[in-house]
Amino acid sequence: MKRNQFLRCASSSTHSLFLLSFFLLSSIPGSISSREVALGSIEIFNAHEWWPSIPIVYFSCKGENKTFLPDVKTTNFLYSFKGQESWQPLTELPEKKCKRCGIYESDTFKSDDVFDEWEMCSDDFVEGKSIHFKEMEFNATFICSDCGGGSGSQNSTIVEDKGEPSKKKTIAIVVVVSVLASILTVLAAVFVYKYWQRRRRERDQLRFLKLFEETDEIEDEIALGHVI
Repeated sequence: MKRNQFLRCASSSTHSLFLLSFFLLSSIPGSISSREVALGSIEIFNAHEWWPSIPIVYFSCKGENKTFLPDVKTTNFLYSFKGQESWQPLTELPEKKCKRCGIYESDTFKSDDVFDEWEMCSDDFVEGKSIHFKEMEFNATFICSDCGGGSGSQNSTIVEDKGEPSKKKTIAIVVVVSVLASILTVLAAVFVYKYWQRRRRERDQLRFLKLFEETDEIEDEIALGHVI
C-alpha cells in the first residue's frame, strides 16, 4: 500500500515538474517557437535561358541546401501553396539575426542565374506574411506565423529591390555594341577597298601615260631614222 502511494506521489511530482518546465520554457520568447518560413505564392516574370525550356527554380539561403520548387514551370503564372508541400518549409529564421537568401534558376552549362538575393529577417513579416518583389524577375509571398510579432496593418510588407539592371538588359547592351562594332568594321573595310581601288586606278593611269610617252619617243626615233 505504501509502495503504491509512493508511486502515485512520484508520478504526480513528475507531471507537475513537466508542466512547470513547459510553462517556464513557454514564457521565454523564441525558446520553443518555430520561425519556419514557407512559400505562400510565387510568380516569375522572366526565364534566363536563351532557348525555350522549363525553368528549374529553387530557393536557398547562404550555407544551406537548395529547395527546388518543382511546381514552378512557366513564367507569368501565379503559383499558390498551402505550406504543407513535401519540400516545405524553405528555411528557419533566428529571432535576432537575418539570413542571406535568394531565388535562383539552375543552369546546366554555366553558373546558376540569380532572380534576386536579399536579407530575410524575422522583422520583415507583418502578421506572419512578407512579400518580396523584384522588378522584371518575380513576386513572392512568404509565410512565417511565429516571425515578426508587430501588430502593423493588415497589409504585408513589400520589399522592392530596383538594384542592378537585369541580365536581359545587359545582354541587350552587349548585342547592340556588337552590332555597332560589326557595322563600323564593314564600313572601314568598304573604305579601305575603295581607297585601294582608287590608288590602283591612279597607278594604271600613270603606267599608261608612261607607256604612251615611251611609244612617242620610239616613233620619233623611227621618223628621224627615215629622214637620215
